[in-house]
Amino acid sequence: MSKPKRVVTIAGARPQFVKAFALSGALAAAPDFEEILVHTGQHFDENMSGVFFDELKLPRPEYRFELERSGSESVLAQMLSRIEQVLAAERPDAVIVFGDTDSTLAGALAASRQQMPLAHVEAGMRSFNRAMPEEINRIVADHLGDLLLCVTATAAGNLAREGITRNVHSVGDLMYDAALMTADVAEKRSGILERLSLKSKGYGVATVHRAGTTDVPEKLREILDYIADEAKHLPIVFPLHPRTAAAAEAAGLRLDRAGIIVTEPLGYLDMCKLVHHASLVLTDSGGLQKEAYFHRVPCITLRDETEWVETIACGWNRLWTESNYEERREIAEFGNGDAGSQIVGCLRAFLSQP
Repeated sequence: MSKPKRVVTIAGARPQFVKAFALSGALAAAPDFEEILVHTGQHFDENMSGVFFDELKLPRPEYRFELERSGSESVLAQMLSRIEQVLAAERPDAVIVFGDTDSTLAGALAASRQQMPLAHVEAGMRSFNRAMPEEINRIVADHLGDLLLCVTATAAGNLAREGITRNVHSVGDLMYDAALMTADVAEKRSGILERLSLKSKGYGVATVHRAGTTDVPEKLREILDYIADEAKHLPIVFPLHPRTAAAAEAAGLRLDRAGIIVTEPLGYLDMCKLVHHASLVLTDSGGLQKEAYFHRVPCITLRDETEWVETIACGWNRLWTESNYEERREIAEFGNGDAGSQIVGCLRAFLSQP
């Protein structure tokens, strides 16, 4: 039997651990692959990352970085340097990055500098707003990538318009895989509704975390005011991201407003159950826009644009600058819950090329 192909998977932020959970299961089921998981330390709060290893039984990473956040060297530079060291030691057949975070960018740059094949999961997403750091990250990862794994045909079309057509595949959404795999577990194991004294469909959920929101005090003020207005009609549970907490405190913005239930960041199972039983989601997160749809919960995106245009077109999502939803219909492009096996098949075919 030939030696298994070795892949290094890089994750560092909450949505990436969800995707890594779904993909790691598919890789573990493939005898011709060996996975090495790297935790970049981008999310260092235990509630933002560590819970995934406990709740989802995600294999513990072979490498976990402890980053210095107050020194002269940027977090991105530290991640890049340490990922390069891992790749030089492990010499993988391919490097896998997810989405659009700084961990994505660091992994893509490191793989390119080490001249190792790069697979970008969730390739081709575009907000067309280059003021967003995430937009720059995903563009760079796509243009450095050797295997581009798209969630939707729209994403593949975005790549084609940028001249990227080789080794591009639409594979569905790993986050949908994860939602299907964990829905029953979350329902049985999470007691979040009881802890917060909530009734099913009697509340909304809000999250705010993007740098484009938190780093601009006036923007953060507008969004918190918007959430507070919604909370006049419906209690809103607000799991508070550490970045948002720090930004609100620095700007002197109150979070404890009438109708808003502020909590610490929640584990994945608690969040799944919370969203499943909500009647509304408000978020600046790309991942949560999709998760709201997976649970068939209407969403309001607290941004002026979204990469997930299908959620808008199919009536499950709207921008906070709009007042109405489109006519509601199902979204077929997120797949059938087999994105993990689709990705493994694409990796196998790609690595078999002469």
